[in-house]
Amino acid sequence: MSVSQTHRTIETIWRMESPKIIAGVTRMVRDVGLAEDIAQDALVIALDRWPETGIPEKPGAWLMTTAKRRALDLLRRNKLQDQKYVEIAREIELYTEDDVDRALDGEIEDDLLRLIFMTCHPVLSQDARVALTLRLLCGLTTDEIARSFLIQESTVAQRIVRAKRTLNAEKVPFEVPAGKELEERLSAVLEVIYLMFNEGYSATSGPNWTRPLLCQEALRLGRILAAIAPGEPEVHGLAALMELQSSRLKTRVNAQGEPILLMDQNRALWDQLLIRRGLAALERGQKLGRTLGPYALQASISACHAAARTPEETNWIRIAALYEALSRQMPSPIVELNRAVAIGMAFGPAYGLQLVDALYAEPALSGYHLLPSVRGDLLEKLGRCEEAAEEFERAVGMTRNEKEQALLLKRAAACRQEGGQASCDT
Repeated sequence: MSVSQTHRTIETIWRMESPKIIAGVTRMVRDVGLAEDIAQDALVIALDRWPETGIPEKPGAWLMTTAKRRALDLLRRNKLQDQKYVEIAREIELYTEDDVDRALDGEIEDDLLRLIFMTCHPVLSQDARVALTLRLLCGLTTDEIARSFLIQESTVAQRIVRAKRTLNAEKVPFEVPAGKELEERLSAVLEVIYLMFNEGYSATSGPNWTRPLLCQEALRLGRILAAIAPGEPEVHGLAALMELQSSRLKTRVNAQGEPILLMDQNRALWDQLLIRRGLAALERGQKLGRTLGPYALQASISACHAAARTPEETNWIRIAALYEALSRQMPSPIVELNRAVAIGMAFGPAYGLQLVDALYAEPALSGYHLLPSVRGDLLEKLGRCEEAAEEFERAVGMTRNEKEQALLLKRAAACRQEGGQASCDT
């Protein structure tokens, strides 16, 4: 394996393991910014050593061990400055690689939930909480976060820096709160887990269309929350949404990792156990007797897809109505774009196109690749192939995901071929 190939492999491993490493180190140093720096040091060491020594059999354990050793070194160096650090260091065992690997399925996973609650503390603004958690838990760069929220990269960077400083200055505890404090932070935690799942379901950038391990981790955290807050309908709504969406993960790509769109997926391969779990979670939330919230509404949309044995059986009229209800609760141009898709499927592409064209006036969507992508799809359905190809090509320049770029280019080429054939036939 060449040095460049090894580095790409290390970067992939880092994306999968960094949240657990940062969470584990945060438990030691009680400073999330410092923990991230120490974890990054471990990455730098791996980038330097592994091209020569080879990738360890247990790379996650190697990174965790390296990071914890550096954290202990730091604690020992600072013992005269801060006696509290000495006390913490005495309680922490220096792990071997095997010890750390065993711990990854226990204590470290609990640390992830603690880290989420820490970064969702009310001393931070909602925007800062989301940006910091996406950075730490999803491993997104500031540029990727900025593109996801359609804002400037410098704005995201400032939010993250200020958030780390605030958590440290306020000495926010590394714990899962209880009682009223748990309730107060719950909505922020749900949002973060939802964003974490979405990044796994449709990766913002990189060579892969999906990041299944990130989805699995978000789903695991959602199940834990449903157990510790069973009286909150939106907790069950989010759990239901992730269960139902996860049921389709294996059918979202082919053997080569190329994307398969919803209408082309083999529904016989959808995971029926996850579908049943999702529907049961949705029912539990509904039985609590409150108006469906945003997560429950989205889960209801996913349930419509799960109930359709074929694409033609999909109840698009109900889905359009659910998106209408979602837009009233959570007004957003992205929700409106999804509603336009549902309207186009329910009542014809011309109606959907009319709604999409109106969204071009939304400044927030000016760099959002799914806007021209959806418009291209509707134009293709209307037989306006050349225009559709132009929209798909425009969308290519707006996404950083390599698999998505390839898919859009393929669709553009097919449209141009179809358009050319139509011209020859006339």
